[in-house]
Amino acid sequence: MSQGTEDKKALGRIALQQRTVVSRGAAEEEPVDLEGLKALSEQHGVPGIDLTQVCIRLQDLDLLPREIAKRHGILPVLVRDDRVFVAMVSPGDKHVIDELEFVTGKRVYPYVALPSALSKAQEAAYEQRNRGEEFYIGPRCPEETLRRMGVLAQSEGEMPFDATPAPASEPQEPPRVVGDVTDRAASDSELSEADFPNTSVDLSVVTDLPDSAPMAGRSAAESDVRTILIVDDEVDIRKMLARLLTDRGYQVLEADRGLQALRLVKEKVPDIIILDAMLPEVHGFEIARRIKGSQRYGHIPIIMISAVYRGWRYAEDVKASYGVNAYIEKPFRIAEILKAIDEVAKTSSSDKPAIAERKKVSEAAEQALAAGVAAYQAGNLDAAIEHLKQGVNIDPLAYRLHFHLGLLCGKKGLVYEAIQHLERALDINARHFPAMKNLAVLYQKAGFRNKAIETWERAIAIAPDEATKQSIKELLLGLL
Repeated sequence: MSQGTEDKKALGRIALQQRTVVSRGAAEEEPVDLEGLKALSEQHGVPGIDLTQVCIRLQDLDLLPREIAKRHGILPVLVRDDRVFVAMVSPGDKHVIDELEFVTGKRVYPYVALPSALSKAQEAAYEQRNRGEEFYIGPRCPEETLRRMGVLAQSEGEMPFDATPAPASEPQEPPRVVGDVTDRAASDSELSEADFPNTSVDLSVVTDLPDSAPMAGRSAAESDVRTILIVDDEVDIRKMLARLLTDRGYQVLEADRGLQALRLVKEKVPDIIILDAMLPEVHGFEIARRIKGSQRYGHIPIIMISAVYRGWRYAEDVKASYGVNAYIEKPFRIAEILKAIDEVAKTSSSDKPAIAERKKVSEAAEQALAAGVAAYQAGNLDAAIEHLKQGVNIDPLAYRLHFHLGLLCGKKGLVYEAIQHLERALDINARHFPAMKNLAVLYQKAGFRNKAIETWERAIAIAPDEATKQSIKELLLGLL
């Protein structure tokens, strides 16, 4: 080992010792108001976060410009592949959360923080990032967290300058603080395995396909006619495109919301999708990610339209990141849309799997479900999860795969992965009571009391019998 490396590690040990001494002194001078944080958690119905115990990878702050963070009282504290955890002064600000989800393409989980603590951590973290530092370390951050984040070497207790541990070793969620009511409710509720052994081929019941999802143009029986799904919440744009494409001989489906679009993709499997980026319920980027990341639907060309002007470089990034075939900014010219449709139509027929191939893909998804259930019943939880993940990669719109995977992730303690899969199961089949019940339980365990209440209320409407409805009402009284 070179002398330079030894010097760096020695400096690292000194820096760590100095940080520890300073942190302990600060902790004695400014004790954390845990009771106040618990009260905020109960008030807002989300977990609280003690910012003195966090370790933030400062490159994650690139998600949010400093001025925006200060204006809205928000600080990213942990970023995973598909989700970001943020500390907020006002975690009920849905507009800010929606904007952050749209910009990052990640699911946002808001935690509430004490305003003074958030302001201090925010100022220090952005300053340290500007100085080129790698981590912001709260004064009470546990050493175990520092090791898992790569700040401390696992064995020597020193600052590693030349290595970073595998991301899988990093924390999957920030440390959380919840009120006593939420904590008691979480400890009293357990995941249910009701309906788990069901491996029927009915993987993908699609519910709530409203009458407002019209099909214009020729009959669906005319298999030589191509189907285009138009997804836009602006009715004038949707109707204008529908008339235009119907006149050109296409069969047209319409959707004005994200979940409706996903259900139509599952039920009708269109040949081309025209997709708005900003939609209620599920953003267009997330829809594109789910469709293009699957074996079953990845062949469908997507033309994305958006009122967000970012320039041609952004359009190229969107096409590369989400797999969309074209990106057109609003307001657009009719000629642009028609040109994009003509271009993707040239390749969509050759890329579309034959009937035999589509059947083979469906059978592979069914086999993955059966293998996952069998592995779990044999006592191999990890193998079961892997089988179900393979199935979801094949068909991301199969609600039973998401339901089973969500339940097993919950049993393994992967709470946020479990929440994600149960939410997606309910996106497709909103009347599946076991998924709804387990999702409510997981929200409770994660400390999201308001989301738990909302989900239990939805569960009452689809409960199988009066006794179950009554037990849910009693549980809600305890949460409220």
